[in-house]
Amino acid sequence: MAAPEHIVKRIAALRKELNEHDYRYYVLAEPSITDEQYDALMRELMDLERRYPELRSPDSPSQRVGGEPTKIFATVRHDPPMLSLANSYSEDEIREFDRRVRGLLGTQEPEYFAELKFDGVAIALTYREGVLVQGATRGDGLQGDDITNNLKTIRSLPLRLHKPSPTFRNIGVRGEAFMKRGDFDAMNRQRSADGERLFINPRNATAGTLKLQDPKMVAQRPMHFFTYALFSGDARLASHSENLEILRSLGLPVNEHGKRCRDIESVIAYWKSWEERRESLPYDIDGVVIKVNSLRQQERLGTIAKSPRWAIAFKFSARKAETLLKGITLQVGRVGTITPVAELEPVFVGGSTVARATLHNEDYIRDLDLRIGDTVTVEKGGDVIPKVSGYVPDKRPPGLVSFVIPAECPACGSRIHRLEGEANYFCENTECPAQVRARIEHFAHRGAMDIEGLGEAAVNQLVDLGLVHNYADLYTLHKHKAELVELERWGEKSAQRLLDGIQHSKTRPFNRVLYALGIRHVGESVARLLVEQFPSIDALAGASAGDLQTISAVGPRIAESILLFFGEKHNRDIIGRLKRAGLTMHAPDRPTTGKLSRMSFVLTGTLPSYTREEAKRIIEAHGGTVASGVSKNVRYVLAGEDAGSKLAKAKQLGIEIITEDEFKTMIG
Repeated sequence: MAAPEHIVKRIAALRKELNEHDYRYYVLAEPSITDEQYDALMRELMDLERRYPELRSPDSPSQRVGGEPTKIFATVRHDPPMLSLANSYSEDEIREFDRRVRGLLGTQEPEYFAELKFDGVAIALTYREGVLVQGATRGDGLQGDDITNNLKTIRSLPLRLHKPSPTFRNIGVRGEAFMKRGDFDAMNRQRSADGERLFINPRNATAGTLKLQDPKMVAQRPMHFFTYALFSGDARLASHSENLEILRSLGLPVNEHGKRCRDIESVIAYWKSWEERRESLPYDIDGVVIKVNSLRQQERLGTIAKSPRWAIAFKFSARKAETLLKGITLQVGRVGTITPVAELEPVFVGGSTVARATLHNEDYIRDLDLRIGDTVTVEKGGDVIPKVSGYVPDKRPPGLVSFVIPAECPACGSRIHRLEGEANYFCENTECPAQVRARIEHFAHRGAMDIEGLGEAAVNQLVDLGLVHNYADLYTLHKHKAELVELERWGEKSAQRLLDGIQHSKTRPFNRVLYALGIRHVGESVARLLVEQFPSIDALAGASAGDLQTISAVGPRIAESILLFFGEKHNRDIIGRLKRAGLTMHAPDRPTTGKLSRMSFVLTGTLPSYTREEAKRIIEAHGGTVASGVSKNVRYVLAGEDAGSKLAKAKQLGIEIITEDEFKTMIG
C-alpha cells in the first residue's frame, strides 16, 4: 500500500529543513534553531522512515550513519588523477616559480589565487544528479579507497547539493578532511580517560578515522571538510576563484580565507601574513597553496611527472622552542618496534603544548648527543609533528651521561634485539601486550590464515574483553561462544561464522601458517622457500644460521630474525599450542621410497629438456628433495647451461655435479 500523500510531503519537507539546518550550522556557523529543536525534527523524520521504509533514500539526513561495516574498501580510479604539489620554502623559490610560469605563458599575464594549505587528508567526491554517490582517498593519486559511507558522517558535507542547476548536477569535487585542534584535544582527553592509545596530531587522527571500517565509529569522531576544486563535464569553467564560488553556491564548505593576488609579491605578502597568524585558526595549516587562477592558462601550463606546473605549495618554516629533556622512555609499536620517546617539560610550540616527541632510534639519540637533563630544541615543521632537533650546549649541566637503550621490553619484560642492518630494537614476544592486536590481525589476514569475521574491530573487542591474549587463544574461543553471542553487533550468526572460520583455518598449508606466525622479514614468498628446505616447524626451529642461509633468499638478517623468534620461550609455547589445536605444521609428505630416495639436489643453469619446476617435480616424485642453495647436505648439483655461482660453490665443497643425461639415467 502506497504511503499517504501528506506523509510523502512531510518527509520531503523534513529532509529539506534538516539539510538547511546542517548547512547553516556546519558550513556557515550560523545556527537558527537549538539542538533540542533539531533533534526533534530528526526523530520525527526517522520515525516516519521506519513506518514507511519504501520512502527511505540514501541522501536523507537520517542516513549519515546508515552504512554497514565493511571488511575491505573497494578501489576507485581518479579521473582526473589527484596530483601532488611541488613544495617551496623560501621567497626566492616562489619567485622562481613565477618566472617559470611567465616564461611558459609568454605574453599572457598570470593572476594567482592563494589559499590555506590544510593539514588533513585529501579526498575526491562524486555527485550524480545532485546526490553524493562516492568519496575516495587520494591513494597513489591514480586510485584510492572508496570510503563513501565514512565521508557521509561528516556533517558539513551535503548528501544532496543545494539547489544545483542542470549544469552542476553531475560534478567531481576535491577537498580536505580535517579535525579542529579543540575537538582533537577533547577526543584525546576522553581516550586517555578510557585508557585508549592517544593520537599524535589531528592529521593522524583524521587519517586513522577514515580507515575505520564501521561508519558508526567514524560518526563519533569530530571531522570537518573544506572543498577546493571542481570538475564538470557539462560546463566550461573559467577560473579557480569562480569555481570556489560555484562550490559555495551548491552548499559545499569552502574556506573563507582564499584570496586573488595580482602578482607574486601579493602572494608572498599573503604567505607572510598567515605564517604570523596561523595559530589564530582553529585547525592546523602548514603553508599556503598558490595556483594560476585562469583554468585556460592552467591547461596551457600542463603538468610534469605527478605535479602541475600551475600550482605550488609554499610551506611555512619550522617552529622552535627550548625546553628540558626530563627523561627518555621506550614505546612499543604494534609490531614490536621499540621507539625511544622524549619526555619533555611541557612547552607551547606551533599552536599546541608539546610534552612528548619521538627520538626515532638509538642512532638518532647518539648523533644528536642527547642526554637526560639537557635543554633541547623542539621543532614543529611543515608536517606539524614535533621533533627534538638538538640540545643547547651552553645550558648542559655537568655530569650528564649518555643514554643507553635498556635491555628489556617495557611492555612485557622480554629481551629486546637490534638486528644487523636495522635502526630499531624489536621485541620478538608474540604475547607482548603492546603487540597482541596487530599480531592477531596479521595472523587472521587473507594471505595468512584467512579467518572470516576477524577484522580490526572484532580483534579489539576480543582483546579488550580478555577472551584472547594471543593468536593461539583463537582455537579455544569456541569455549566462549555464549559470551561472543552477547557482544555488541554480534549475535548467534556472527559468532558461529567466526568460529567456523577459525575451525576452517586449520586446513591452511604449512607455508601459510609459517607466514601467519609473524616472524620479522618472513613474508609469503620467504615462507614458501623455507618450507621447501625445512618441511616441518621442528626442522625449521632446529636450523642453524648456516642452514638457513643455504636458501638464496635468506641472508644474515632474515636468518637472525628466525633464530630470535624461535629462541623466545613465549613463541615456542604458542607454537606448541597451535600444534595441539591441529594446525598444519609440516609440508605434505613426499615419497619415502624411489630411485632418488634420501638424495638432495640443487638445480642451476638452463636444462635442455626440463624447466626447473618440471625437474623439481620429477625429483620429488622419485623420493628426492630439492634445495635452493648449495650446502654440505646436498648430494648432487644438476647443472645446465650458464650455471653460475652455485656450480662454483659445489666444486669448492666437493659436491658431485651431474648433467641432464646423467640425471635421466638415474631415474631410468
